[in-house]
Amino acid sequence: MRVHAVDHPLVAHKLTILRDENTPSPIFRQLVDELVTLLAYEATREVRTESREITTPVAPTVGQKIAEPRPLVVPILRAGLGMLDGLTRLLPTAEVGFLGMQRDEETLEAVTYANRLPDDLSGRHCFLVDPMLATGGTLVAAIDYLFERGARHVTCVCIIAAPEGIDVVNRAVGDRVDVELVVAAIDERLDENAYIVPGLGDAGDRLYGVV
Repeated sequence: MRVHAVDHPLVAHKLTILRDENTPSPIFRQLVDELVTLLAYEATREVRTESREITTPVAPTVGQKIAEPRPLVVPILRAGLGMLDGLTRLLPTAEVGFLGMQRDEETLEAVTYANRLPDDLSGRHCFLVDPMLATGGTLVAAIDYLFERGARHVTCVCIIAAPEGIDVVNRAVGDRVDVELVVAAIDERLDENAYIVPGLGDAGDRLYGVV
């Protein structure tokens, strides 16, 4: 698995405001959207393209277009929804699926409670989006879920990740070149409750409020 932590001053600036406990939900949502658009630029480098003949106002030429089958963006509910628009802004032709997964707070294992995905993902490049990579269990389960349905390539886009979570995913995935992780930052560690330190709190609660 390839891991890419995006090193850019705008990413660092927006992430700093996201981390601030005084940032209100409306601003938090806006910044997540802007930040994901920046991450999406890096995350889409492996999107498969094909040649296309066109004619400009001056002359015929050959360009590139995104190849079929179209990419699939899969937010992991509920916090991943806050990242959806930021990614589809750069991939407007992508289809969108939804995967409901949550961490059992006692076992820390991922539990799937909803699935709105095509049964056949053969040849598809899938983008998994989830703000936080903490223990890694949810992301591993989601990656397996997509490959079991025939996905060709899986790119995981997260805002922040803990080293422990990256290690879990890396052990599960190994040196596969068809899996990559793009993050804004790799944080220090997980605390005793498996929360990322320094982190930014519960991303879902900060996006949508406590429900």
